[in-house]
Amino acid sequence: MTPISLRNPVLAKCLIASGLALALAFCLLLFTEKASAHGYIESPGSRGYLCAAGKNKNCGAIIYEPQSLEAYKGFPAAGPADGKIASASGLFPELDQQSATRWTKVNMSSGTNTFKWTIEANHATTSWKYYITKQNWDPNAPLSRASFDLQPFCSVNFKGKQPGFTYTDTCNVPSRTGYQVILAVWEIADTENAFYNVIDANFGGGGPADTTAPTAPSNAAASNITAIGATISWSASTDNVGVTAYKIYNGSTLVGTTANGTTLSYNAAGLTANTSYTFTVRATDAAGNDSAASNAVTFKTTAAAADTTAPTAPSGLQVVGSPTSSSVSLKWGASTDNVGVTGYRVYQGATLVKSVSGTTLETVISGLSASTAYTYTVRAFDAAGNESADSNAVSATTSAPPATAPWAPNTVYTAGTLVTYNGSTYECRQSHTSLVGWEPANVPTLWLKK
Repeated sequence: MTPISLRNPVLAKCLIASGLALALAFCLLLFTEKASAHGYIESPGSRGYLCAAGKNKNCGAIIYEPQSLEAYKGFPAAGPADGKIASASGLFPELDQQSATRWTKVNMSSGTNTFKWTIEANHATTSWKYYITKQNWDPNAPLSRASFDLQPFCSVNFKGKQPGFTYTDTCNVPSRTGYQVILAVWEIADTENAFYNVIDANFGGGGPADTTAPTAPSNAAASNITAIGATISWSASTDNVGVTAYKIYNGSTLVGTTANGTTLSYNAAGLTANTSYTFTVRATDAAGNDSAASNAVTFKTTAAAADTTAPTAPSGLQVVGSPTSSSVSLKWGASTDNVGVTGYRVYQGATLVKSVSGTTLETVISGLSASTAYTYTVRAFDAAGNESADSNAVSATTSAPPATAPWAPNTVYTAGTLVTYNGSTYECRQSHTSLVGWEPANVPTLWLKK
């Protein structure tokens, strides 16, 4: 094959710029496909988990989602940047604060250790890898690749399988003394992402690893029972080191965790009326040891009172912007209800064309005919099926169909542009410069067939 020589510098710059723009578009597409899997190391307690359990303080938003430490996979060649390893690229910057005394340590010993993951959404998995800091790393410097032995001391090839909602690896941890950090990496198989958890561990000088679980909570009971909720309370557990939190289960499903080890009640909300439930509570400590379950608390929610009151009519219905040849955008003011608005129904004339949630106050009606007049009203409804009166009516006329031209290579297309190819019409999804081989039928990421 004869190599191509770009002797014209202007042409070269144009082609390079076009290529970079296209590459950026593809990168953005890939980046938006975040992994649906989420999880964290519960035992030995990871930095993020101990934040959520209240053992680590001043942690920022990670206390609400320790399962979300996600970044690109491929560590150490790729993945989070140096200085942002603990936060998985900086989304939770407080986790990147690093000193010898900043974080609570879990006591560990070298040799056989089990790492327990709690997985909130399982996903096809490539591997699980575990790294540890070098013996003489600097605990007062930001975590970097230079801090770690970059050969994982434990690596499990998962071959694209899906783990359960609890997953464990038993690994041989290398000999270490003093404060060390373990980095655990869960690599997802079918996305570009991985989950990163660091464990602050004390090897020696702090006694053996804590393997003693708290006692089971006692005297669990339910009170304040309504049609949609109840209060679960219990008596405190004890632990050889200290209880850091309580976990509340509805049957076998974890539904909540207290912010600390001193909270002894939980408000169970969002329950179904006239339904039986069984709740239990478990205590946990900083090392990730869970107690046995408390006594089971079984109760039945009350029957819901009959709701015969309809929501108020939506107000201020209007057309947003200019209608296209195939769509109209609408928005309206919120309705009120004695219990709560469940959703809104959009009518085209007398025909129901769309339903949206009770928190949605705008929508787009698509699939319309060009150069056609339409009239719309909106009604609110509640969970009991009561429907409001009509909103005000609005009319809109769709525009004439846009002119279309045949697809051609070496042409700049912007999102929304229509072209024809082999007798079909396609809409451009992403702005790009076309190339031979990128015909609309061949590149569905760039073109939508109409």
